[in-house]
Amino acid sequence: MQEFNIAVVGATGAVGQEILKVLDERNFPVAELKLLASSRSEGKKIRYRDRELTVHETTADSFGGVDIALFAGGEASRQFGRAAAAAGAVVIDNSSTFRMEPDVPLVVPEVNPEDVRWHKGLIANPNCSTIIMVVALKPVYDAAGIKRVVVSTYQAVSGAGKEAIDELDLQTRQLMSGEPVTPKVFPYQIGFNLIPHIDIFLGDGYTKEEMKMVNETRKIMHDESMAITATTVRVPVFRSHSESINIETNRKMGTEEAKAVLSRAPGVVVVDDPGNKLYPMPVPASERDEVFVGRIREDFSVSYGLNLWVVSDQLRKGAATNAVQIAEILVRENLVKGVSA
Repeated sequence: MQEFNIAVVGATGAVGQEILKVLDERNFPVAELKLLASSRSEGKKIRYRDRELTVHETTADSFGGVDIALFAGGEASRQFGRAAAAAGAVVIDNSSTFRMEPDVPLVVPEVNPEDVRWHKGLIANPNCSTIIMVVALKPVYDAAGIKRVVVSTYQAVSGAGKEAIDELDLQTRQLMSGEPVTPKVFPYQIGFNLIPHIDIFLGDGYTKEEMKMVNETRKIMHDESMAITATTVRVPVFRSHSESINIETNRKMGTEEAKAVLSRAPGVVVVDDPGNKLYPMPVPASERDEVFVGRIREDFSVSYGLNLWVVSDQLRKGAATNAVQIAEILVRENLVKGVSA
C-alpha cells in the first residue's frame, strides 16, 4: 500500500489538532508525519497514534521529502506556502492567502472535487462558513439553479482560535459570579452577547468575512452571476457555526422536493421535524463531519424561494476534515507521488 509523508503546519493550534485527529480517524496512509509550528512551540511533544512526535519550528527548509503539507492557516501560509510547494509538496492551505488566486483551486469535495486535478502545487481550503454553506447549496443548485442567496451566520468563538474559546469560558464564569469583564480577543464582551463583526471592515461597510462568503462561493460554484449577500455574526457558542440561508431559485422547488434533494446529497444530513422539535443545533453537530440542514420551507415572499437552517462543526468540516478529504482525492487520483509501504 502506498503511504505519504505528511507535514502539518500549525500543529499545536485548534485546527492543527483537529487535522491530526481527522488523519487518525480516517486512517489516512501516513508514512512519516512532520509536526511544524512557530518558534514558540519548538520542542513540544504531541502524541499521534502510538508515537510521540516532537514539534519543530517551521522554516522554508522544512518541506524536503514531504508529499502533502496541510497548513492550518495564519501567517505561516504567507511565509512558507509557496516554499513548501516549490520543495515538491502539494500544499492544502486553510488560510485566505491563496483562495482567490486564479491558478489555485478552491475546493469543497462534495461540490467541486474535479478542481483538485488542475492544481499547480497549491490547493486552498475555503472559509469555514463558505464550506458549510456551499455543501447545502450544491444539491439545490444542481436541481433548480440559484439566482440569489442571502445568508446570515451565527459563528462560534472557536472560529477565532483557542484564545477565543478561553475568553468565552472565562467571561461566562466571570459574569455568572458578578465579576467585571475585560475583552482581549474580541473588541467587546462575547459572553451573553453577540458581535456583528468578523474580520476587518471594508470601505463599503461589509466585513472581509462577509465578502469571503460572496467571492469564494462564486469561485467554488463556477458561477459569477450568482447574487450573494452576507451578514456574519459572532455568537457565544463554543463550537459549530450556524447559518440562516435564504435562496431564490430559477424554478419552483417546493419544501418536499428540497428535503428529498438534500437528503440524497453527499455530506448532508437533514434534521427537519418541527412537530417533534427536531432541527440542527450547534451542540449535537459538534465533533461531527456532516452539514446538518433543517427548517426547510418555502419563502412565500418571492416566486421561487427557499429558507434553510444549516449547522456544522467549523473546526472539522469547515477546516480539518475538508482539508483531509482533499488529500484523499489526491491519493485516490494518483496526484501525489508518495512512498511504497
